[in-house]
Amino acid sequence: MAQELKYKVAVIGGGPAGCFCAYFLQDRFDVTVFDKKSPLLTLLPTGGGRCNLAHAEFDFKELAKNYPRGEKFLYSVFSKFSTSDTLEAFKSMGVETYTQENGRIFPISNSSKDVREKFLKALNRVKFVKKEISDIDELQADYVVIATGGHSSFEIIKNSGHTVVEPKPSLTGLVTKEDFSSISGVCVDDVLFTHKGVSGPKIYEISSVNARKNFPYKLSFNFAGEIDLQTALNSNPHKSIKNLMSEFVPKSFAEYVLKSLNIDAERKCHAIDGKTRDKILDKLKNFEITVTDTVPDGEVVMAGGVKLDEVNPKTLESKIVPNLYFCGEVLDIDGFCGGFNLQNCWSTGYVVATGIIEQFTR
Repeated sequence: MAQELKYKVAVIGGGPAGCFCAYFLQDRFDVTVFDKKSPLLTLLPTGGGRCNLAHAEFDFKELAKNYPRGEKFLYSVFSKFSTSDTLEAFKSMGVETYTQENGRIFPISNSSKDVREKFLKALNRVKFVKKEISDIDELQADYVVIATGGHSSFEIIKNSGHTVVEPKPSLTGLVTKEDFSSISGVCVDDVLFTHKGVSGPKIYEISSVNARKNFPYKLSFNFAGEIDLQTALNSNPHKSIKNLMSEFVPKSFAEYVLKSLNIDAERKCHAIDGKTRDKILDKLKNFEITVTDTVPDGEVVMAGGVKLDEVNPKTLESKIVPNLYFCGEVLDIDGFCGGFNLQNCWSTGYVVATGIIEQFTR
């Protein structure tokens, strides 16, 4: 063991991926994590402060489908370190978990702070240096791991000769041409209307899929559900159309729709003719919005990073620079909400660690 610890690993980036990699290397190597900030700070806001550690999908190919960029590349990664492995690793750190009905996995403590504290305690053999590294040549290490995330400068990667796919906001709110300020805060089928446009779970997924789509582009939503509007009109002849629609959608949204169609919200249902009924239904079934931009600084995740063609998917070692590895969101990999981006960090961090160990023991 003393002989092995003579070999040095420098991890650039003290986020989830870099620290997870260091965790698996610390018993075999002299590991130093470099970051201009304190380690694992980016873990604190995840899951709304509750730390959505992973998602309860245990088939690696099904899990990989939740990554708009990197799906096929992740097959090898997830086959080596799965959701089950993640739960076991955190259990060994003292973090017990539970699974919500929607598949999202959280610590029983419901605290990112608690997870961070236990994680840091488990990194008992890792050295942390508060320093920004601008060039890998300044590191005196046998192996270098870059885990700087998706929001940091990519200059250090470009300087190493790698191609960086231009970062674009993903998992973010969208700015729209339409003015939804009158219904700001209203949520319809996981679409949250805001002063700037739209947000919410469904929009985050759409923004992720369309991260590289040119603006402007149109989206269409079906908010009609299973509404049988004619039967509802017949059954409530003396009710206002606004109040009738409020049985199916939020009242303020019903008022917005009616106003956009120049229909009096107080008109009684018996006065709604077939043409007017069809206009209302068409608006609800084909609710169109025009996306003009992403909400500035609103992104949770960035699409982009190190070009995957330049990285060995089995070890995550650079194909250009020997003994240089990448893990986490610095790679051109990003997933949907629900624990998928942290799973990418855990799995790629582990694969880098085992890749270094395997190379060392050859």
